[in-house]
Amino acid sequence: MAGSVHRPTTQAVAAALPAALLVLLTGCSSEPSSSAPSTPAAGTSSAPSPSEPTPSAASEADDGVVGTVVRFSSDEAEVDVLIDQDTPAVRDFLSMLPLSLEFEEYNGREKIAYPPRPLERGDTPGSQPVDGDFIYFEPWGNFGFYYNAEGSGFEETTVHLGTFDATLGELERLEGAVAVDVVD
Repeated sequence: MAGSVHRPTTQAVAAALPAALLVLLTGCSSEPSSSAPSTPAAGTSSAPSPSEPTPSAASEADDGVVGTVVRFSSDEAEVDVLIDQDTPAVRDFLSMLPLSLEFEEYNGREKIAYPPRPLERGDTPGSQPVDGDFIYFEPWGNFGFYYNAEGSGFEETTVHLGTFDATLGELERLEGAVAVDVVD
């Protein structure tokens, strides 16, 4: 019939829709465009060679974050925390130092203190605390020395910052004003 408009059937539209979405989504990639190919050439690898440091290894070597010792000192006791990972939360904690905190006993499980501001954790993962963990508990905004983590499970809001090796007696004497700073 002359002058009639061809209208696609519902089946034709349904068949073409996935292809159209694929083209649309591919064109809307959040990756910046570049003239360089996005995949390595055949026979090459995108992984760094063994002699090249990875970005995290390079930052550890340059900044010395992993292996840093932070000392918590009161009139009665000293407790050292070993920084054992490089995360945004650890870096923010270290940026607060030197610091003075007031520690208190909490529930027969940990000694806690509140920093002057919330810790910026970025993409730092949660953790399952164990005895000897120094943590940040995001909902309450407190630091904690876990000495009785029995029954504690994984919590996305419990952020591991480091480890300590102190007796319960040493932790009990960590009262009042506690100076916190990096050990040179």
